[in-house]
Formats: sequence, structure tokens, C-alpha cells
Amino acid sequence: MKSLSSLTAIAALFFLVSSCNNPSGNEKSTTVKAGVTTKDFGEFEGKKVQLFTLVNHKGDTVTITNYGGTVTSFVVPDKNGNYSSVVIGFVSLNPYLQKPPYFGALIGRYANRIGNAAFTLYKNTYKLNANDGKNTLHGGLKGFDKVLWNASVPSDTIPSLDLTYNSKNGEEGFPGNLEVHVTYTLTDDGGLKIVYDATTDQATPVNLTNHSYFNLSGNVKNSILDETLWIDADKYTPVDSTLIPTGEITSVKGTPFDFTTPKKIGRDIDQVKGGYDHNYVLNRTDSTSLEKAATVTDSISGRTLEVYTTQPGIQFYTGNFLDGTFKNHGGNPITKHSALCLETQHFPDSPNKSNFPNAVLQPGEKYHEVTVYKIKVNQ
Repeated sequence: MKSLSSLTAIAALFFLVSSCNNPSGNEKSTTVKAGVTTKDFGEFEGKKVQLFTLVNHKGDTVTITNYGGTVTSFVVPDKNGNYSSVVIGFVSLNPYLQKPPYFGALIGRYANRIGNAAFTLYKNTYKLNANDGKNTLHGGLKGFDKVLWNASVPSDTIPSLDLTYNSKNGEEGFPGNLEVHVTYTLTDDGGLKIVYDATTDQATPVNLTNHSYFNLSGNVKNSILDETLWIDADKYTPVDSTLIPTGEITSVKGTPFDFTTPKKIGRDIDQVKGGYDHNYVLNRTDSTSLEKAATVTDSISGRTLEVYTTQPGIQFYTGNFLDGTFKNHGGNPITKHSALCLETQHFPDSPNKSNFPNAVLQPGEKYHEVTVYKIKVNQ
């Protein structure tokens, strides 16, 4: 792998400085050399963990570790040209080993919840590991967020990272050997593109996503309740007291779940017990095209997040369970409503809901989904 230029090296290190939630920084106007650098990031289960820094020509940087396929920072400028990370993350491996709530991680084999930690497929009942009360959440006790992925850098000049993982038959109770391939690419227009591919040798539910927590101000001291959200969804899936979908698909019109017209996240949140943690049924023109699903705008930084996806749903989560246990870059506690998630996905508990879009992958088929998280700056 070729070393980066001195300007790119500065950009690659920028997340250590500006992702400490310090709103000040130096404006960068020089085009830098795009690419990827790699450094050691500790050890896990006796194996070396690595941290990869992706840099585009503008000097934006994304850092990703192959532990959990985790995005640890996403450093972009604000309206004043100051750089900071817009996602929650840590600068060392140890906090991730303490099992935080999925900060930046790849999620699988099945993202979100499966009710009663079980499902039936072709008359066979599969019992999963329950890790969320009586339910399975984000793949179980040791989902894809807690394994070491095989990593490779396909190009010296393109800011891209390939990750692969073989989920063996019976892992966390799921049937079939699942071969997973995820590619992260940082584009020059400020997009973090994530391509998910998978194949199986036995029918199995598959639902892959990324669980990045966003705070567009770059400072977790600022609540995301003041950010403005739009979701292209006329319907959502109501949930029971354990956050398992009831099976209904309900209109958002006239409810606090309606974000079809942009509004501040905090405007109606008091009407939602526990806060937002719900799956939205996206308005799609077809089942395969990459379409805009949501936008978030922050007035402090001038940043806007645009989410594009091929997936049928998106889970909107307002960080309701964040309690200050963990601290972000620079030591600031991550508390309730410090960040939000927009997890593109198939619907929760789809293996148990016949009226939800099919989430079972068959042998000979290829699971293929794409999501882009794009940051724009409004001057």
C-alpha cells in the first residue's frame, strides 16, 4: 500500500483532533490525495485488530475498524469550515470491547428484533439467543458487531474497504452458512456508501445494517431533538411494550410519527412513550433502486445528512437508552438524545410476520442492499 501525502496524513489524523467534539478547527481548501491508511488498533481473541482511515479528495475522513466492521468516526466540515466527527465513536478499541450499544457497528445476522427469540421456517422452529428480554436483538449475544471481520483494501487510490465474514450454520441459532461481504466507500461528494452482499447454503433470515449514531453538530452536548428530520414514509409499524411489531402497518398521518413534512425531532417526542424507536415503511418506486429515504438538518453546524437506500424500511431511534455510561471522543458523556440512528433495514420480526416483506435468503440467491449516508453543508 502506498503511503499518503503529507496533506492526506494530516487529514487522516484529523479525527483524533477534531472529533473530540471541539467546535473549532482549521479550514482546509487544498485538494488532498484520496486513499486508505492502516494502523494497529489492539487485539481481540488473540488476533490483531486494525483501524482503516479512508480519505477523499476533499479531506473528509472516515475511520473503520474490522472489529465489528465499526465506523469509529466520520469527519466532515461545518458551515464555517471547521471539522468534527458527526458519529459517536472511540479512539481506542477497549471501549468497544465493553459492549456499548452498537456504536457504528455492522449488524447481523438479523438487524433489529425477533420476537420471543424464535422463528419457524419450513416447519422447522429455530431457537435463537435472547439478549433483549425474551427477544433477540441485532443478531443475539454475539452478533456481527462483536466479531473480527477479514479486511482488505482494494485500491491504493480509492478510499474503500472490503470486509468479509463467514457466519457458520447454527451461529446464534440461525440456520445455514452465510458468506457476508460488505464494502465501505467514501465518495468525493461526502457520501459513505455501504454495499451489503451475502449468500447462503440453506434458507435463512438475513437483515444487515449499520448502526451509526449521528449528531450533526459534532458535539454530543447538543441534543438531537433540535435537529430537523424528514422521512419519506407514509406508514410505520406499531410495536408492543417490548418493541416487537404488532404486525400492523399504520398511517403516520395525524400522529407524532409523521415526518413526511420536515419537523424538529423533539416537537412531538413527548407523545411517544420512551421516544422514537420505530420502523418506517419507506415510499419506494420499486424494490431495487437507490432512493432517498430521509434527511436530517442541523442549524448549528449547517450540516445535512441525506440517507439513500435500496431497503424497504428504516429504523428511527433517538438514543433513548443512552445513559452517560460511555464517553465520546474527548471525554464527553453520551446521554439520552445525544445522537440518533437511521438504520436502513427489512422490517423487525419479519420472520414471524407473513405480511411483512420477505427477509429469507435462499440458496442460489444473492442478498444485495446498498445504503449511502451523505453529508452536505449549507453555507
